[in-house]
Amino acid sequence: MVDFNEFGRRRAVSGGVSARNRRGAFARTFWGKSFIEVVERLAEPGRLARGRTYARAGQVVNYRIEPGVMTAEVQGSQPRPFTTTCDIRRLRDEEVDLLVEVIRGAPGMLARVVSGDLPRELAPHLLPDTAADIDFGCTCPDPGWPCKHAIAVACLLAERLDDHPRDLLTLRGLSLDTLITGVEAVDSGGDESVDPYGDALELPALPTPGVRPAPDDLDPAVLRRALRMLCADETTAATAGRGLVVLYSTMTGG
Repeated sequence: MVDFNEFGRRRAVSGGVSARNRRGAFARTFWGKSFIEVVERLAEPGRLARGRTYARAGQVVNYRIEPGVMTAEVQGSQPRPFTTTCDIRRLRDEEVDLLVEVIRGAPGMLARVVSGDLPRELAPHLLPDTAADIDFGCTCPDPGWPCKHAIAVACLLAERLDDHPRDLLTLRGLSLDTLITGVEAVDSGGDESVDPYGDALELPALPTPGVRPAPDDLDPAVLRRALRMLCADETTAATAGRGLVVLYSTMTGG
């Protein structure tokens, strides 16, 4: 049994990252709740309670999310903050391929992911589920796994996933560009290309425009009627009509 009193009281932090949650369960959306439920299954109840307190008190000084890991500084009882990590196993190649196939087979799903949404249908492929998928590290002297500092970081990560669920792609080692490229790449048969924007579509040749005198496309009766309205007599109108034919023929090389 660890006597936590020997470590002293936690030191207050100014400007730390405080959790939104002040009481009760952490997270409010499907992705945040699903993630914290995994952590709660793995952690010891006492450390869970102390970790939640640390998160609410703003003991997490800062954090950053990178492929496969969330790294944070957490202020404990020591003068310097502890370095704490929450490591998420990166997807294997075959798991990425399966994820790509799911997205490719659902119309509109890729657009949702690009816009920042993360459909629930992807949960079985993205959420960590066991201790084989998630690990914790900390420079503190507590030998427990995960320690309260790691729990505090996990609580903040759950809230982060509430607002930015697509960060789960990064934690699984998958960039958005890689995902888009995979969905738009050659299909599993290798014979056809998935080209949602039509970039590789072979268009038919443009028709060759024909050139001919404009009077050929006009109704002669209508043209004569229009000329009569402008000319003094029928003879002048007929002459004007013949002149137009010669003019347009000359312009078009006819």
